[in-house]
Amino acid sequence: MKRGYRDRVLRRRLLSWAVRTGIVLAGAIVGPIMKGASANSGSGAERIELPPPMQDHLLTVEAAIRSRRSIREFAPGSIKVEEISQVLWAAQGITDQAGYRTAPSAGALYPLEISLIAGDIESLPTGIYRYDPRAHVLDAVAAGDRRAAIAEAALSQRWIGDAAAILVIAAVEERTTVKYGKRGVRYVHIETGHVAQNVYLQAAALGLGTTIVGAFDDAEVTEVARLRHEETPLCLLPIGRP
Repeated sequence: MKRGYRDRVLRRRLLSWAVRTGIVLAGAIVGPIMKGASANSGSGAERIELPPPMQDHLLTVEAAIRSRRSIREFAPGSIKVEEISQVLWAAQGITDQAGYRTAPSAGALYPLEISLIAGDIESLPTGIYRYDPRAHVLDAVAAGDRRAAIAEAALSQRWIGDAAAILVIAAVEERTTVKYGKRGVRYVHIETGHVAQNVYLQAAALGLGTTIVGAFDDAEVTEVARLRHEETPLCLLPIGRP
């Protein structure tokens, strides 16, 4: 074997060894850092684990569809945290290892965000929460009963404040329009309808009631519900006992 050839082979082997060693060392150093960053990536807000959702309810889809009605009068009293957990899961819960959810989304881009205005839910303090479907948990945003304020923001529809809880469905439209352009806004609105119908049917299955509300002042709802600046409120869904 000629010397020049041997030198080239040796240099390639040394370079290969250096690259592999660099990758291993980078993994050893960066891995724990990234793991720590991931574990501390939240805002520090309190996280509340929700009870696991039922996925084998005895009520048939046909029966839920038949009993579904828009309810604008709610009986006094609380609802269970298990019930609001079920409703949130029906709205945006994860149903597949790939991350697919209970409601279809154009391009699986999932532009919708759900905030919970908790007023009278057993074992859950009043306040504003954000639902994280990936972990099925609530992230606390602010304390205090905001139902009356949301009702005023909804053009003074005071019956909304009688509900035990109110879901605020908002959208980050850019998640969809970045792929589909202006037409993506239409897809976001279609997806909101899917989510609302899921909530209707799940509420019916639990003996609860709801009504989709679209009449409200966007800026006021955004302020009361503490939505992020990139989120657009699309509808409210008061939840309670008929």
